Amino acid sequence: MANSSLSLSSLSLGGPRAVATTAAWQDARSSSSFFHCKSPASASKFGGSSLMRSSSSRGINDAKMNGVKARQPLRVTAVSAASHREFVLKDFHARRALKIISGLQNFNSDSVASVVTAAEKGGATHVDIACDPELVKLAISLTRLPVCVSAVDPEAFLTAVEAGAHMVEIGNYDSFYSTGRTFSSEEVTLAESLEWEGVDIIQTEGGTSSDPSRPGVHGLIEKAVPTLAAAYSISRAIKIPVMCASGVSIITAPMAIAVGAAGVGVGSAVNKLNDQVAMIAEVRSIANALGLPSHASKTNLAAAGV
Repeated sequence: MANSSLSLSSLSLGGPRAVATTAAWQDARSSSSFFHCKSPASASKFGGSSLMRSSSSRGINDAKMNGVKARQPLRVTAVSAASHREFVLKDFHARRALKIISGLQNFNSDSVASVVTAAEKGGATHVDIACDPELVKLAISLTRLPVCVSAVDPEAFLTAVEAGAHMVEIGNYDSFYSTGRTFSSEEVTLAESLEWEGVDIIQTEGGTSSDPSRPGVHGLIEKAVPTLAAAYSISRAIKIPVMCASGVSIITAPMAIAVGAAGVGVGSAVNKLNDQVAMIAEVRSIANALGLPSHASKTNLAAAGV
């Protein structure tokens, strides 16, 4: 599995999410191999899990995941572009990834464009959008950052990857908790199994399951407790990078790194703002808190070929 690139993310009440870079996904179309991703799955008391895979990944046939049968087939194949994989994963390996999320169910092109622009100009390292080929084309026209697409149906990824998405992510049930979806407590074991199969990243979530008792900084910390606890627990059980998302803010982003995360995913702190300048400022503030270079610095480094 030396060439595989698969990432698992953990949600407080969620199932596995798969993310794949486009190179492998395109290769997958000519392969008979399948990666089997579990549909709404288990969650630990600290958090659930989402699975991510880069599209430069090798196919996995009938992953056993500690005896848990997978339900949804996600088609992937042999690695064809190590440089593509590095483009997607380098900031996770540097433990400073900042993924700005427009929303799993946000198909409004104007809203997505605003979030992507804020991510680009604010100094983020990745953007995460709904799984839609037209949104992918829009995103890659606005940013040079790796574009991740999220969905709960792995079969929806093909057209998004064909449109240019760099990663695919399945298993984010954060927006479905209010419908009554609940999960069992197998996430750490599942994370260990998927790491063995070639997973690259585990993303922890859980902000929607917390209910802060106080406003202000105290409330922001309370809201992030589930995802921080999951990151702490899971990062000590596996060797691949762990990413915190859901309930993360400028206050808690550095805490995520301190407890063992390799990066953070930020959604509502940015996408709920109505002003483009405010969005950019929020992304910039979180990027600064993580020690990321400014957009201007990135532009200068790119121009210098660094």
